[in-house]
Amino acid sequence: MTILSSDRKQRRNPKAPLLPQKHDEDYGSVEAGFEGASFSGAVFNLSTTIVGAGIMALPAAVKQLGLVPGLIMIVLGAMLTESSIDMIMRFTRASKAASYSGLVGDAFGGPGRTLLQLCVVVNNFGMLVVYMIIIGDVLSGTSSEGVRHSGVIEEWFGQRWWTARFSLLLLTTLFVLAPLISFKRVDSLRYTSALSVALAVVFVAITAGVAIFKLIDGSIEFPRLMPKLVDQASFWKLFTTIPILVTAYICHHNIHPIENELRDPAQMKSIVRMSLAFCSTVYIATSFFGFLLFGDHTMDDVLANFDADLGIPYSSFLDDIVRVSYGVHLMLVFPIVFFSLRLHLDGLLFPFAIPIAYDNRRFYSVTAVLMGFIFLGANFVPSIWVAFQFTGATAAIAVGFIFPAAVALRNTSGIATKKDKLVSWVMIFLAVSSSTAAISSDIYSIFSREKVARS
Repeated sequence: MTILSSDRKQRRNPKAPLLPQKHDEDYGSVEAGFEGASFSGAVFNLSTTIVGAGIMALPAAVKQLGLVPGLIMIVLGAMLTESSIDMIMRFTRASKAASYSGLVGDAFGGPGRTLLQLCVVVNNFGMLVVYMIIIGDVLSGTSSEGVRHSGVIEEWFGQRWWTARFSLLLLTTLFVLAPLISFKRVDSLRYTSALSVALAVVFVAITAGVAIFKLIDGSIEFPRLMPKLVDQASFWKLFTTIPILVTAYICHHNIHPIENELRDPAQMKSIVRMSLAFCSTVYIATSFFGFLLFGDHTMDDVLANFDADLGIPYSSFLDDIVRVSYGVHLMLVFPIVFFSLRLHLDGLLFPFAIPIAYDNRRFYSVTAVLMGFIFLGANFVPSIWVAFQFTGATAAIAVGFIFPAAVALRNTSGIATKKDKLVSWVMIFLAVSSSTAAISSDIYSIFSREKVARS
């Protein structure tokens, strides 16, 4: 039943979906003619949520662990993520909640729901600021330790007012990001998500092609299969890879928005499996060929390795293709992450209001304010990256593993099995150890840089 707009002002239960579902009896359809999202569109959107900037850190993680342990850890990360998402979906159905925050609220009340929403907001906001910083680096360039690394636009057109970092990010925000973040349904992003996935495949294909060419040419050797342990410091450095691998598949905040729009919600389990299988394949290929190509010279962000001569014909052209495709990829990942950021911030600030998609003034106000803060953070607070190294990893791990495990252990619906409880304790152990490793590593890096700067 569809009701009049004047009747939509009723307050909703905080456990209700933050957006209307495909067939919403209380609010009607937010988009005329929408018959529900397709299987392929949902796979593209979920895959795009997973494959963000983290893909570029995986080759360096495999370099630390060695090829065999590194690739095994990537597969185990996918399996652990599937278990945590499966828990979320099963306990959601049992509790009759229709959102992640509703599920956590059912288990832990208002404070639990608020804490989850806060974690999603912190994680996604930090992620989007970092995305915008990287987009600025790719387009306009950056300076590191006194060395200037030119961006692709600056290389092509020289230093002009419109190739400056602020100008390029402003133009990108107004003409690319603003239109994409204005959609009220996540399914509306299916085509841009498909393009984003295609660009990730382009990156893998170029990396693989160059690596195979150089391997046949004899200019590179096959990479190490096991970790290189020379002292105690190198042993402890292995643990710094755990946060990268554990958070590589975080997409839990978009599970419910995607499922709620599906033409057939029963397909969600298959969608999750296909998305994780695809992303695992991309991650394994990126890690293998990235490590094969650059070996022990693989940088923490493998994109930085494409800022130099690759030692093959048309090297500069391939470098530009990789950097441009990655920059555009992040622009297309941006709206899918922004979507759940806006939903959870709205749920945090207006827990009893009607779904944000039905309130145009609230929808565009929250969108504009969020985009403004992200833009300002990326342009004028360069040290903000350091802050999100701490909060981002911790919040992402909480969203992906601690909350699903806690819901299963709380077991308010009484459906948890012994396997659920065992897996939950494993997830909590990995989550806590990952957060500890990430924070310890970041603190050590900061003090090491300060020590070097003083000397």
